[in-house]
Formats: sequence, structure tokens, C-alpha cells
Amino acid sequence: MRRRSQFALRFFLVSIIVLIGAGGLSLTLHSFIPVRFEENPNKYPRSFIGSTLLLIVGSVCLSRATEYVKRERQKLFRRHLVLAMISGMLFVGLQSFALRRFISQQPTEDVQTGAGAFVAVMASLHAMHFVVALLFLVFITVNSFADRYDHEYYWGVTVCSWFWHALGIVWCAIIGVIATSSWTN
Repeated sequence: MRRRSQFALRFFLVSIIVLIGAGGLSLTLHSFIPVRFEENPNKYPRSFIGSTLLLIVGSVCLSRATEYVKRERQKLFRRHLVLAMISGMLFVGLQSFALRRFISQQPTEDVQTGAGAFVAVMASLHAMHFVVALLFLVFITVNSFADRYDHEYYWGVTVCSWFWHALGIVWCAIIGVIATSSWTN
């Protein structure tokens, strides 16, 4: 029982640190980067490029972590999980900043029917799912430091990696919609 409560406490603390870090990054960017209203409100936000790169970095780190745990290289396995978690935290922070900026650019008359509104809803849904994926990664990472995974049992790591990759594919589709809507306007 004591072990479970220690795990729950560690999971809670790491989750809070990751979410506060993401929120802090988003608020810091909002404080220091002024909003410039564009002629094309559906213009592809440059900060989406950075968040996409962070998503790719996290994906690569999770793939490597899965390979390292299969080979019983625990130190590298944990290091890549932590790097993926940091990448995910930075992704959520930058994505929140970019999404808020993208939504604030939308003309009020196009909110119900415009392509920007559709993209904003899809990106927001993606962000919510990504927060779940990030918490899943925190769970896996905390478990990894408790020596729960090895070359015989790493199913949770594999599922976490698949979830992240699936969200990456969905993000690519959302980016495609953003690019299409910005070219048509």
C-alpha cells in the first residue's frame, strides 16, 4: 500500500511540474511576444512549426526509449523518456501559445462558419488529447524509475509510443487543413 501511495505522489508531483512548466512557457511567450493582426487570419502560425518539431523530437525519443528497454539499456531508456516528456511539455506550452494567437486572429463574423474556426476546434481537441498523452508519458516515466519495465515487459511503453505517434499523424492532418485554408484565402 505504501508503494502505491508513493507512486501516486510522484505521479502527481511530476504531472504538476510538467503542466505548470507548459503553462508557464505559454504565459511567458504571451507576455513577451506582441500580437500582430494579419490580413489573412488563417495564416499558418510560425509557432506551429516549432511545436511540430517538438512533436517529432518526442516521437523519436519514444521510439528510441522503446528500443532501449527491449535491449535492457535502462539508463538510456529513462533518459529518452525524460527527453520525450520535456519535449511534450514544451509542445503543450508552445501549442497553447500558438492556438491562442490563432484563435485571436479570427474575424468575429467568420467564427461560426470560417475555416479558421474548424481548424481552431480541431487543434483544441488535439491539444486536449495530447495533454492526456503527456500524462500517460508521465505515468510511464515514473514507472520506469521504479524499475517496472524491462526486456520482458514493456507493453505500456509501446502503447504510449503508439498513442504519441497517432497524435502526430492527426497533427499532420490538422496542419494540412491549416495550410489549405491559408492558401485559399
